[in-house]
Amino acid sequence: MTTSPRPASVIAADLAGMRSQTFGLARRAGLEPQLHALAPRGLWRHVPTAWWPMPLRAVQPLGLGADYLEHPVISIGGSGGAVGAALRRKGACVIQVQNPRLPPSRFDLVIANRHDRITGPNVILTRTALHGVTPDLLARARVEWASRLSRLPRPLVAVLVGGGNGRFRLGRTEGAVLGGQLATMMRREHVGIALTPSRRTAPEVCRELHHALAGPDAWIWEQSGSNPYLGLLACADAIVVTMDSVSMISEAVATSAPVMVAALPGRSRRIGQFLHELTQAGRIRPFAGRLEIWPVTPLDDTIMAAEAVRHHLGLAAVS
Repeated sequence: MTTSPRPASVIAADLAGMRSQTFGLARRAGLEPQLHALAPRGLWRHVPTAWWPMPLRAVQPLGLGADYLEHPVISIGGSGGAVGAALRRKGACVIQVQNPRLPPSRFDLVIANRHDRITGPNVILTRTALHGVTPDLLARARVEWASRLSRLPRPLVAVLVGGGNGRFRLGRTEGAVLGGQLATMMRREHVGIALTPSRRTAPEVCRELHHALAGPDAWIWEQSGSNPYLGLLACADAIVVTMDSVSMISEAVATSAPVMVAALPGRSRRIGQFLHELTQAGRIRPFAGRLEIWPVTPLDDTIMAAEAVRHHLGLAAVS
């Protein structure tokens, strides 16, 4: 007789990156995540979370059941941390993901990146963002997508394109530069390219990439039908990913493919430290418009974080 996984209440904004990290951690710890979407109400949307005197009143009702104290809570980010700390004061067991910008002692566990520069006896530091990309998921994606991508030349380069944000620019000009680099690599080194934009990729960037990579040796997802993201990770001989997304880079380095990071105009101390550490580990290299293949092993610190959660909750280790 099999038992159902223990539920975990996830307190997070209903965003793909937030779900990826919290759901990935929960499932790899043997928990079943249940999202309770975090949405500040009224004027509190415009007030820093550090100024919320009563965080549980600053957000829309979370829909937690009467038995929520019996299950672990996983919160993420600054607003999630404020709510998570308030729930812990009521007796909940709270695991915080990312720097909460509050003292770590207000949580049972804090799981953050090394570049967050926080310390404490209950702090677990990882080199990569948390995620749910496992060898089993990649194996299943490979079975599903290998035949779909078989018309493209080998070696196959998967390209993961993010979008502009407050730290990096990825507009038409940057899209044209990236497209030109990829097209040069495709023609000069006879590689196949399978590219997926993200929800954050601007339409003008997609147009530049389509223009540069027109032809039979490249395929670009049109953002309709089955999402090829896991399939590209699973089938790639090498991966190129834009530097704006810690999550995409973290998922890419969890595979067995070498990862090249495409630079963008802008600056971020935290992402710079993250990239430096992965470069020092030999897991990533800058993308310079040519194919590079070197021996790598998957790098995935979510495994360590999940085991820390299981240990704290008194759950048996995953065999």
